[in-house]
Amino acid sequence: MLLEHPRILWLLLVVPLMIIVFIARQRRQRHQMEEFATNPMLHRLQPDVSRRRPIIKLALLCVGVAMLIVAWANPRMGSSVAEGEQSGIDMAVCIDVSNSMLAQDMKPNRMARSKQVVQNLMSQLGGDRISLVVFAGRAFIEMPLTNDYSATKMFLDQIGTDLISEQGTAIGDAIEKGMATLGYTENSDDGEPEWEPNKSRAIVIISDGENHEDDAIDAAKEAAKEGIMVCTIGIGSPQGSQIPIEDRSGKIIDWRKDSEGNVVTTHLNEEMLRDIAKAGNGIYAHAGNGNAAVEEVVKQLSTLESQKFGASQYTAYKSQYQYPLAVALLCLLLEVFIFERRNPRINIGKMIRRQK
Repeated sequence: MLLEHPRILWLLLVVPLMIIVFIARQRRQRHQMEEFATNPMLHRLQPDVSRRRPIIKLALLCVGVAMLIVAWANPRMGSSVAEGEQSGIDMAVCIDVSNSMLAQDMKPNRMARSKQVVQNLMSQLGGDRISLVVFAGRAFIEMPLTNDYSATKMFLDQIGTDLISEQGTAIGDAIEKGMATLGYTENSDDGEPEWEPNKSRAIVIISDGENHEDDAIDAAKEAAKEGIMVCTIGIGSPQGSQIPIEDRSGKIIDWRKDSEGNVVTTHLNEEMLRDIAKAGNGIYAHAGNGNAAVEEVVKQLSTLESQKFGASQYTAYKSQYQYPLAVALLCLLLEVFIFERRNPRINIGKMIRRQK
């Protein structure tokens, strides 16, 4: 059995916390009652009090909460091994990792928001293959082309502004590296590309658009010439933001400054990103708080032609969340209808004796 969201199981720590709170509450109530009267007297004053029912209610509540968390994690089981044709597009995602991506005009910062955009993008992909390219003053391939989204998420988690020491924003170099992950190479003998251009390849650039290193527009034109669509997603705000310097605990201790000692303010260059997308026959979208940018880009990518990647075997998984969810609802329903005190009007023993 596999879990789609295994990290959610950390929430199971709530269950022992509930037990600890219950025990502390019971001890406090018992001490308060002992100050009022002795145990025999308390039993006579409260004949309908039950010691077992609160424990039963707690057990049902704990099981119900635990099963809700397990259902949220979405357990899946492989029902069969299937074989079929895989088809889709090839896409290179280029992520800006320059220091300007630490600006906090998008919460918690531009870098974290960029990762969220990539995750939202992958959640809407089908059988498409994806590669990751990171860039600052230069670019390099973080992950080659694959349709293993689990591996992609692991590589994505490792991306940060400390990957490249050379600062800058070389979008043109990122486009070239993205083309390389899609299979574009030049023959050293005649200078002609060793691939056949088609309409099933794309490059998605996620950046604040502050390009300082190369001619990104010419690179986008070259990509479009080879049949590669280039789309851009803007991260940040045109109004700009300062770049914080944080300690190990995440506390801001200073702001980045230029060589003259002035605090650096980084701005989203939407005009540059629009020009790159236009040159690459794609679209530009701004990553706001929602998923509108991802939806716009996915809609644009859907105009590309799918290509077949060949036959492959895969395990067909089925979600099993409905079973723990049913157990959770049953436990929570029983917990509601079980009272902590016995109802003197409903005495099963007396009912049986009357029938006799």
